[in-house]
Amino acid sequence: MIELRPNPFDPLLELGRYQSKLTDKCGAYGATAIFIGTMRDFNEGETVHRLELEHYPGMTEQVLETIVQEAKNHWAVVDVFVLHRVGEVTPSQTLVLISVWAAHRLEAIEANQFILEALKHRAPFWKKETLDDRSRWVCLNTAGKGSKK
Repeated sequence: MIELRPNPFDPLLELGRYQSKLTDKCGAYGATAIFIGTMRDFNEGETVHRLELEHYPGMTEQVLETIVQEAKNHWAVVDVFVLHRVGEVTPSQTLVLISVWAAHRLEAIEANQFILEALKHRAPFWKKETLDDRSRWVCLNTAGKGSKK
């Protein structure tokens, strides 16, 4: 299932709610891989106060569905849940929850990582950061850039 949400959410509460509905799949999975992405208060060496996350309704969900289907085609996945924020996000709020259920841990972990990376590079989201003195559009994926010093 794919869901885009404009309001803050508790990722572990949402995970529990979703998993409680998987009663028809009990016994089919032995692993759950979870990724929770949270907004940082910095990017490219500057303090970020707010993030405006825009998307193209309909198109964004379709791209995410395609990504999830690709994962299901490649790995023996039992179920997938992707919950992503849109709208205004502030530091420490959850941006994304990706959960993958599979029979074995390696399948769950690899499928989860695939979905995350594909989402970061292919899903039509546009990010506008509010800094101390201006705002700017985020042009690059910041994965692997190291940590704040």
